[in-house]
Order: sequence, then C-alpha cells, then structure tokens
Amino acid sequence: MTSAEQNGRVALVTGGSRGIGAAVARLLASRGMRVVINYRSSRDEADAVVASISSAGGRAMAAQADVRDGPAVLGMVEQVRDAMGDVTVLVHNALIPYAIKSFDEISWTELGGKLDQEMRAAFLMTKAVVPGMSRSGYGRIVYIGTVLSRQPREGMIALGTSKAAVDSFARFVAEELGPRGITVNVVAPGPVAGTNINVAALDQEHIRHQAEQTALGRLASPEDVARAVAFYAGADSGFITGTTAPVNGGLAME
Repeated sequence: MTSAEQNGRVALVTGGSRGIGAAVARLLASRGMRVVINYRSSRDEADAVVASISSAGGRAMAAQADVRDGPAVLGMVEQVRDAMGDVTVLVHNALIPYAIKSFDEISWTELGGKLDQEMRAAFLMTKAVVPGMSRSGYGRIVYIGTVLSRQPREGMIALGTSKAAVDSFARFVAEELGPRGITVNVVAPGPVAGTNINVAALDQEHIRHQAEQTALGRLASPEDVARAVAFYAGADSGFITGTTAPVNGGLAME
C-alpha cells in the first residue's frame, strides 16, 4: 500500500508520546496514515511528537486517556472519530506499571494487579475500536508484547506473565475477528535501548551483557520495533493473523 492509498487509515498508538510508541507514530505517519498519539500524563511529549509529524508533512493529533479507564477510552475513540474518522489501525503500546521483583518477593497484589491492568487495557482498547473496524470491513490490531513472555528473566515475572496473557488473548481475538477483515498480531521486542523499561530493570552492565547475547550484537532501537509494527499495520500483512513477531536480534530463537 502506497502512502497515497493509506491516507484514509486512522492509526491510534497508545503510549505514543515516547520510546517505541513515538517511533511507531512517526513511521506510520511517514507512510501516509493519520496518527493519533495517545498519552496519559505526558502532554508536552505527545505534542512534540505531533509537531514533528506535522513538520514532516503528516497529520497527527494527541488524545489523552488512561487506557485502563473504560469511559476515558470510549471518549477518546469518539473524539478521534469526530476529528479523523474511525480508527482502523490500533497499536496498543502503553506500558502499565509493574513491580520488578523475584517470585519470592512479589505479592499476589503486585502480580495479580499487573495481570488485571494489562488485560483490562488490552480488552478496553480492543472493544472500543472493533465496531469502527467492523463497519469499515478492515482493521489492523497490533499489541506490543515482550520476549520475556517466552524467555523468563529474574525479577520480570509480573511483566512476562501479563504479556503472555496478552499473547493468548490476541490469538482468540484474531480467530473471532478474522471474518470481518481484521487482523490481530503481537510484536514482541527484546530489550530496547533508551526505553524506560530498561532503565528501570537493567543496569549498564546488564544492558551490555544483553547486547552481547544477541546474534546481531546490539539491543533493538525503538525504530527496529516500529518497522515490524508498521508491517503488521499495513496491507502487506493482510493474510497474517494470530502471530507473534520476535524483534530481539536473535536473543531468543525458535
């Protein structure tokens, strides 16, 4: 699909004000999509992403909502519909806070709370955009997962377990929505340089060690992840659904 052909597509990127989300928003806009940058509290950063897209000739808007809040999510999707039309591409990237603790240290409130909030956000966002996609007979849903769902690392049980639940959820949704022309896939990065998740979870020595473990000898950049997302968000992936794309430089091979 060329840029001209994608001008009718409205892409909503949750957590789009920084890191992977911002890289995805800029790339989709460069390919002709009209992009919505969702944010929870970082309005200035979201506005900066909108400004960078606009200065490059694209069309974008910022939209505030906590993706765990059902009425806020519905209100955001309605706001987008009024301004740009139905969302036909959803990239669910928003990072839900979580505890970095071992199994011995973590409580059920911390683990179960992360599971609940992760699934709540994925569920609410998907529920909100599917009616518009169904009306259009076209949709692309991409969830951002993690290599930790399949390759555990100490201290990351809350994130890995909750994202594994999203992986399974995605396959069920893909099965049901396929007849409506909607595809559902997951992009699962390994460690990504310069993102908040790695600042919180890894010191510099661990980051260097992770890079050395990849076949390509480096960590992913947000742009590496964005390119995989853009493939799933576009027309070339039209016969691919229910899959998970590992973007980890060979850190984990299947």
